[in-house]
Amino acid sequence: MPGDQRLVAYVVPIAGSAIIPHELRALLSQKLPAGMVPSAFVLLDAFPLLPNGKVDRRALPPPESQPVRAVAAHVAPRNPVEESLARIWSEVLGLERVGIHDNFFELGGHSLLATRVVSRVRNEFQTELPLRCIFDSPTVAGLAMAVLQAKAMRVGPGEGAAVLDQINMNEQLPGQHHAT
Repeated sequence: MPGDQRLVAYVVPIAGSAIIPHELRALLSQKLPAGMVPSAFVLLDAFPLLPNGKVDRRALPPPESQPVRAVAAHVAPRNPVEESLARIWSEVLGLERVGIHDNFFELGGHSLLATRVVSRVRNEFQTELPLRCIFDSPTVAGLAMAVLQAKAMRVGPGEGAAVLDQINMNEQLPGQHHAT
């Protein structure tokens, strides 16, 4: 989105080596907090330099307008909570669609956008989630579980059973069907 800032990595590979952005992202994800892993990787033949030998940041090419998508296939939302969260993520990230297993940070999300998501979740579900939830559960499916668990903690025993039923539906393995 215009004016939106995100973390971008500019990489010059060693001659003869191949760099695959999603593999580099996976490696960095093991070493860095989720919010510090770049959302875009731009491969360069060489860094543009100023006459004094420093990197000419203004000459660096912009990253692609769309972040690199995860390798996993798109999985559509399975319930109303996931549908709402996928819509919120789509709007906040400026994407056409978001699957339930897509990673917020791999889609271009960062801590400032995560605060927008938390605010929208608060308004949509009348549920307070700490910002940390997005870092701990960076997928729609994971955040849906956190929303449902927070709602179950907030409501009384009668309503809690219905919320817990929704949680159990979310935990089913692919291909399983919930009996009604």
